[in-house]
Amino acid sequence: MIDGEVDSGFGPVFDAFAANFDLRGEVGAAAAVYLRGRRVVHLWGGIADTRTGRPWTETTPALVFSCTKGVLAVAAYVLVEDGRLELDAPVARYWPDFARHGKESITVRSTLSHRAGLPALDRSLTRDEVLAWTPVIAAIEAQAPSWQPETAHTYHALTYGWLVGEVIRRVSGGSVGEFVQQHLAQPLGSRLWIGLPPDEREAVAWLLPPLPDTDPVAARAIADGMADPVVRRSLTMGGAFVFPPEDNHVVFNDPDIQAAEIPAINGIADADSLARLYAACVSSVRGHRLLSSASVDDALLERSSGRQRYGGADRGERWGTGFFISSPPHTPMLGPRSFGHPGAGGELAFADDDHGVGFAYLNNQMGGVPDDRARLLVEALKDCLRA
Repeated sequence: MIDGEVDSGFGPVFDAFAANFDLRGEVGAAAAVYLRGRRVVHLWGGIADTRTGRPWTETTPALVFSCTKGVLAVAAYVLVEDGRLELDAPVARYWPDFARHGKESITVRSTLSHRAGLPALDRSLTRDEVLAWTPVIAAIEAQAPSWQPETAHTYHALTYGWLVGEVIRRVSGGSVGEFVQQHLAQPLGSRLWIGLPPDEREAVAWLLPPLPDTDPVAARAIADGMADPVVRRSLTMGGAFVFPPEDNHVVFNDPDIQAAEIPAINGIADADSLARLYAACVSSVRGHRLLSSASVDDALLERSSGRQRYGGADRGERWGTGFFISSPPHTPMLGPRSFGHPGAGGELAFADDDHGVGFAYLNNQMGGVPDDRARLLVEALKDCLRA
């Protein structure tokens, strides 16, 4: 059963959301859209936890995987707006020990744009060390970049969180999770965390491993890229985590992982809260606008694209500073003024300042290859905005 509401003119978004359940293996999901600061779509349905049959409700939060990177980028830009952070300054200005082993010229923007040359750690850490934060910071400090800074890019799947997060911690004086709560979530009345509070644990949707792939050629291309040893270390923090899921268990369901701060990948939110965050980047929401037009313009400038230093073929992915930007056919979003981030389970959240839109789609059924669920929701929204 699907619940929620859509404003007049947005019925096609409801139809696309329902079709994901009817045709594409959706188990539990939610979607929300804000238009110029006003919510026009809020939908949810299905089962949040297949172990118990617990239904997905209006406020069910879910792990958003790499959509967390976009939240971190918003946090960085908020510090820029406050005059406390310069994106083109060396990371070492804020984090002096980062400069060791040839990293003195790496800028904050480089870390946000996957150009820092630190996509994976040389040192292998245990899961407990990764969850403790400081061992990762020490490993980054002790490591040399894999390439001359600014000469190449590779997606920093997990290290992005510590690279950007430690700068936020040094500038703000608190942890990344604390900053997100105090400066993003609480002002907007959002259920959004990096580091899940214990009393929210039982509300979180239970993640299911990916559906079978239906395009073997595309799936093989992705698998070939993931076979690169640097990419494998990047995706698993050198083996501390299992990714992709094995033995029918997604490790990011584990309470210790959800409670830790892993700011590239373990954000947890409900769809309305994530859409509201992005809406507040391009319009006023509850009296708050997070980013100026100048910051949005800066975020949208392409910084990284084309074939990566490590991994498979170029799939058309493009990054601005911290955000995915329109990357057809990989992640087209609404158009050239869209910025946000997809997640490994098929999630997607973004803003678009041409339309004044904040969008979020979350689920608990990781998709196979290809995964059209978010794309078709966005296509339906685009049709509604054109009408």
